[in-house]
Order: sequence, then C-alpha cells, then structure tokens
Amino acid sequence: MSRHRPFTRSQRATVIAGMLAFVMVVVMLQLWLLTATMNAYLGGDDTVIWPAAAASAACLLLNVGLLRYLYYVERTRA
Repeated sequence: MSRHRPFTRSQRATVIAGMLAFVMVVVMLQLWLLTATMNAYLGGDDTVIWPAAAASAACLLLNVGLLRYLYYVERTRA
C-alpha cells in the first residue's frame, strides 16, 4: 500500500520554480502568437485567426492546469 507524503519545502520550491519558468515560456509564446497573428491579419491574411485563437486557448488551458496543480501542492502541505 502506497502512502502519499507531502512535498518537503525544498521540493515545493523546485516544483514552483520549474512551473514559473514553464509559464514564462508559454506567455512569451502567446505574445509572439499575438504579434504574428496581428501582422498577418493587417497584411490581409485572415485565415490564421482561428488557428491562432485555438493555440492561444490551448496555452491558456495549460496555464490553468498548472495553476490548479500549484493549488494542489499547496493544499497537501502539512
């Protein structure tokens, strides 16, 4: 029988730092996506709007999932 033990303070700090770095990369990706989409749209190409919106929504869902995991890590702190 496996028993769940909460993370130690150093383990939580490592997890949070890794999540923060990943979130920063995803946010930079979203900013680049917005810039490229606006550039294409203002250039007359409106076929990229919906795929870019879908990719941005996927990035949002990824960040929301990471936030939920962060709440889980903090909640299991004993």
